[in-house]
Amino acid sequence: MTRIKTSLLAATALLAFGATAAKADIVISTVGPMTGQYAAFGEQMKRGAEAAVEDINAKGGVMGQKLKLEVGDDACDPKQAVAVANQMASKKVALVAGHFCSGSSIPASEVYKEENILQISPASTNPTFTERGFANVFRTCGRDDQQGGTAAAYLAKHFKGKNIAVIHDKTAYGKGLADETKAALNKIGVKEVLYEAISAGEKDYSALVSKLKEVKADVIYLGGYHTEGGLIIRQAKEQGLKATLVSGDALVTEEFWKITGEAGEGTLMTFSPDPAKDPANKDLVAKFTAKGYKPEGYTLYTYGTIQAWAQAVEAVKGTDTKKVAAELKKGKFKTVLGNIGFDAKGDVTAPGYVMYVWSKGTYDYKK
Repeated sequence: MTRIKTSLLAATALLAFGATAAKADIVISTVGPMTGQYAAFGEQMKRGAEAAVEDINAKGGVMGQKLKLEVGDDACDPKQAVAVANQMASKKVALVAGHFCSGSSIPASEVYKEENILQISPASTNPTFTERGFANVFRTCGRDDQQGGTAAAYLAKHFKGKNIAVIHDKTAYGKGLADETKAALNKIGVKEVLYEAISAGEKDYSALVSKLKEVKADVIYLGGYHTEGGLIIRQAKEQGLKATLVSGDALVTEEFWKITGEAGEGTLMTFSPDPAKDPANKDLVAKFTAKGYKPEGYTLYTYGTIQAWAQAVEAVKGTDTKKVAAELKKGKFKTVLGNIGFDAKGDVTAPGYVMYVWSKGTYDYKK
């Protein structure tokens, strides 16, 4: 009798364990600059990821399992990015929605490749990220060769005959974007009057402004982030240089205007079509704003990243990286970014870049 009871208890325990295991959380992560001078973008990613996890879980999760979010801070530092990547590997995450900076995503991707973890960046635009043939690497944003081409075409048309200076901050993102834009300009016969590198994090750009004044720059094209861009255009205006700042997607934060004030009026930037302006996302945007947060920049790109992954997981009925990656490359996914897919390299097949203009503290499509 004792043996029977023991066997029944053991069987019951095994069934309970099986039920618990079946309902175990699926751990995913988002990684970006949660601290440091680019923390505004980390906040965008964190907010987008949290909202996506909350909404997916409210609808029953993925394969009947709840999602659990881990948040990693790389501060846009390559070494810290590798350390965080190893931390995420130790937590056995099924997805990394990140990183933000290309200079972080690229070295971190080496860890994810080795550990067989799916990485989908909502923000890293350097072409190298997806050009190395890593089967586990994707992005839901565009590439700098697309972004640079858009900027060059716009400059050639709207600033014909004007003096264009090209500046970069030496980072993988900044230099990559500046070089792609410069190459596209040169290809259509436009030669820059200055090509100059700056050091990110500096506060005084008076020496650069002097050089820009010497070459009579009408346009300052910056490959870099909002912190440096804001200081450069503000100091340029203060020193009497009436040039137009043109840059890329790293200006998509209201912190840019906090730095520039009225000096930022008329600044142009390339960015992908803004999902927050899509009427289909009206209710989701309202949900963010009700919590006192404006879902700008890469907030919804991170949300859409997790949506696409979740749908691929449901399709293959598992989180196996190889199977999910294959599904991402052959399927179409209904997300806040529209119906998106990915090519053989892992690049998103959604529309590329459009031009925006800063005016009176906010940015909108350039008409």
